[in-house]
Amino acid sequence: MRRYELTERFRALHVPGKPVVMPNPWDIGSAKVMAHLGAQALATTSSGYGFTLGLADGGQITREIALQHAASICASVDVPVNGDFENGYGDDPETVAETVRLAAEAGLSGVSVEDTAVPGTSSYPFDLALARIEAAAAAAKAAGIVLTARADGWLMNNYEQAEALRRCKAFAQAGADVIYAPLVDAGTTRALAATGTAVNLLAAGAMRDLTTDEIGALGAARISIGGGLARVTQQVILDGTRAMLERGDFTILKGAASTAEVEAMLATK
Repeated sequence: MRRYELTERFRALHVPGKPVVMPNPWDIGSAKVMAHLGAQALATTSSGYGFTLGLADGGQITREIALQHAASICASVDVPVNGDFENGYGDDPETVAETVRLAAEAGLSGVSVEDTAVPGTSSYPFDLALARIEAAAAAAKAAGIVLTARADGWLMNNYEQAEALRRCKAFAQAGADVIYAPLVDAGTTRALAATGTAVNLLAAGAMRDLTTDEIGALGAARISIGGGLARVTQQVILDGTRAMLERGDFTILKGAASTAEVEAMLATK
């Protein structure tokens, strides 16, 4: 019952023009803090979580590990959680459908499936990409989970934005609840929104310079950050450790978060 209620809340948050900001935590602590600060929904990040395991992004995390991680995040917060499940952990449509079913069982309110054949960087051919989303959409409908279909070929330099739009239109017609083409420009974002299907926009590249309201004006219904905030945290590690080891400079530690404030957030759900 709890997952059903969270999933319905998640669906309702997708309002074109009034996008929900969906931060991407990489562990239980970051999830608790983000939820405590008012995030209405969260999403896992394969790159951010991979870093905690000493792994690079792109197909190095197994489905079992990703499901366990997602379940731990879901259990730690009282907001809907979307799972970044890369290519669905398999090439064939049947495997992707099974991943969607398992995602729902793990407590996720949503799951994202992309068209990149990880661990490589090539995109699936159009027909196979569509068949995968058709199978995922049928499984999502049966399991009662929100499906986000991703066209990542523009991000991976495999095809043009026009192809990303073509794929997303086909994914929407196949039953995807949300369509997502990372890093496409404002014009393509408006075209995606014109399909009538909810659009997720990644706050990266030029989009980082826009406010939530400005992104909403493009028609987006949801904003995610991917591994963005995790990468910012990693940069602090790089800068701070270099300063300490190379120059004996510990002043970066003056910017530390308040222990009491953070621990108070960790104590809540």
